[in-house]
Amino acid sequence: MPRQKEAADCKASPGTIVPVVDARRCEGKGDCVTVCPFDVFEVGRLPDDVFAQMPALIKFKLWAHGRRTAFTPNADACQACGACVAACPEKAITLKRAA
Repeated sequence: MPRQKEAADCKASPGTIVPVVDARRCEGKGDCVTVCPFDVFEVGRLPDDVFAQMPALIKFKLWAHGRRTAFTPNADACQACGACVAACPEKAITLKRAA
């Protein structure tokens, strides 16, 4: 599937802004992986320790989706194009200034 945004659409230098995924909302559909021009995202299984700390209703939702969620192993490559935010059907991604 082609990427929807190109590097020219991005607004920040790498590492200035980072994407943050709300695991309580993310269903691991991978739309963020598909649209990110910098390969910031990957989808994987939520670790047991994080899953154990979720409220019961959130655990059920996560369980129903195979405990899959998006991770940002390459967050420092983000250039704030916002494609991931727009593509996420659960609205689970926000962009934040890096610490």
